[in-house]
Amino acid sequence: CWLGCCLVFACSPPRRPLFPHRAGLTPLLRGWRERYDTGMTEASTPTIRRATPDDAQAVSRLATRTFVETFGHLYPNEDLQAFLADTYAVDKQRTILEHPDYAIWLLEQGGSAIGHAAAGPCGLPHPGVAPGDGELKRLYLLQAHQNGGQGGQLFATALDWLQRNGPRTLWIGVWSENIAAQRFYARHGFAKFGEYEFQVGRVRDREFILRRETGHAGAAGKQHGPTGS
Repeated sequence: CWLGCCLVFACSPPRRPLFPHRAGLTPLLRGWRERYDTGMTEASTPTIRRATPDDAQAVSRLATRTFVETFGHLYPNEDLQAFLADTYAVDKQRTILEHPDYAIWLLEQGGSAIGHAAAGPCGLPHPGVAPGDGELKRLYLLQAHQNGGQGGQLFATALDWLQRNGPRTLWIGVWSENIAAQRFYARHGFAKFGEYEFQVGRVRDREFILRRETGHAGAAGKQHGPTGS
């Protein structure tokens, strides 16, 4: 997940891209409350690393789990399962991880992945998107590991990578009801620039398109992430 009323895309969406465009995360969403037994210790310190093609299965599993925790209650089960099987298929994650223009990071603790972020060229359906623009495509943590500041660290890691060759215009797609994420992104210079429909089976969610102009300084210091990250 995860607008200014500039633009509404109400037509049938084009062929689904590699990434669904929803980066936000918030505990205001009801979701599954199951805490997964990962064998972690309280003393283990989370670390961030860039995923490789060998991590495709782990990325698929984690992306599926975090999407269901955060948004699963919004959709009929049949539609949700079809969306997950297509969007987070292992082969599709491997294709993304092998592509030099895309990157995925894993937040790990005690040897287990507990969060991830993804970034690449902007693919949001907005006429203002220009060649060279970047996009934060995913930002999710398991609910049991939210509110510790790691979401903000993932966010900073992804934005640093997107701007590794210099400043560029950045975009984010976020669910219209994900207020906490919208406030976080606003604090980092992102503003509404349009909207479109995010489709999961028969359900079409109102999605906000956020943009940050080239050259924005961003925020220094510790990044706390959207509430719940």
